[in-house]
Amino acid sequence: MGLFDFIKGELIEVIDWVEKDKDTVVWKFPDRDANIKYGANLTVRESQTALFLNEGEFADHFEPGRFELLTENMPLLTSLKNWKTGFKSPFLCDVYFFSQKTFTGLKWGTPNPVILRDPEFKQVRVKAFGVYFIKIKDVHKFFTEFAGTKSQVKISEVEEKLRDIVSPKFAEALAETEVSVLDMVANYTELGDKIAPIIQKDLDAFGIELTKFQITSTSLPKEVEEFYDKMTNMNMVDDMNKFQQFQTAQAIEKAADNPGGGAGEGIGMGMGFGMANMMMNQQQQPQNQNQNTANNAQNSSKAQTREEVLATLKELGSLKEAGILTDEEFDTKKKELLARL
Repeated sequence: MGLFDFIKGELIEVIDWVEKDKDTVVWKFPDRDANIKYGANLTVRESQTALFLNEGEFADHFEPGRFELLTENMPLLTSLKNWKTGFKSPFLCDVYFFSQKTFTGLKWGTPNPVILRDPEFKQVRVKAFGVYFIKIKDVHKFFTEFAGTKSQVKISEVEEKLRDIVSPKFAEALAETEVSVLDMVANYTELGDKIAPIIQKDLDAFGIELTKFQITSTSLPKEVEEFYDKMTNMNMVDDMNKFQQFQTAQAIEKAADNPGGGAGEGIGMGMGFGMANMMMNQQQQPQNQNQNTANNAQNSSKAQTREEVLATLKELGSLKEAGILTDEEFDTKKKELLARL
């Protein structure tokens, strides 16, 4: 085989990309430093874009279709190489194919609870998870800012990089919406629509379009969920005196589990007792008379002994240490109990 036959055998005459999997975002045509034949056939399939680079510089890019690589079809490359019309020598050029389909089911989540100012419960800790869809909108930006000269980019790499953008932006956007945690489930779609434009601002720099952002689940701290379940059950109780007894019992139980000071229970328990106070306030007026009657009947039926009064004071002290009772509430109850001695 002569030198001419060797060179002729190495010329590339057909350039295309048949996607073998659904996860590839960028694929470099394997030229093996071979020359592309002038007039070679380029096929770009639907949802693909082909980008030519000449010595590291962007040249022509091609949308779906079949093309003959002639000077009239490659104006930028012709200019970069200073070709004259009709120049028919082979040329060396890097060719990258980009998948511009929509990539679905990318996952996001908050690695740590997000502390929110809730309009009803002041402060709460929330974890959230969901999915989002993206597509490559600007191949030049994506190549420059994300892919670089890698021969292949998988969607898993994109998902991993975007995780550090999407999760913090979700927390920021959720704070701006000022939606109560109790209303989140009913507003997942609306929240997703509001949050998407905020995240899109950061993705624009990479040439990525966020086509859908969806929240699939939110969760509260375990102790708050358990307490909320109990509050839901107690919501069916008409006797507020029983409700108060239930609340006190729960507080004593919590204080006993944490004798060193339950204030560290933090935002989660604060929300739980915030719910309890809301429920009590809603029913306070119609229940005051019943509560007083019940208390009077209880006091008249059984007088507390000195030991019982002191034990009650001790329990109230624990509740105060735990941050459940305020100083004012503790002092008021203390005076009332000491008057019985």
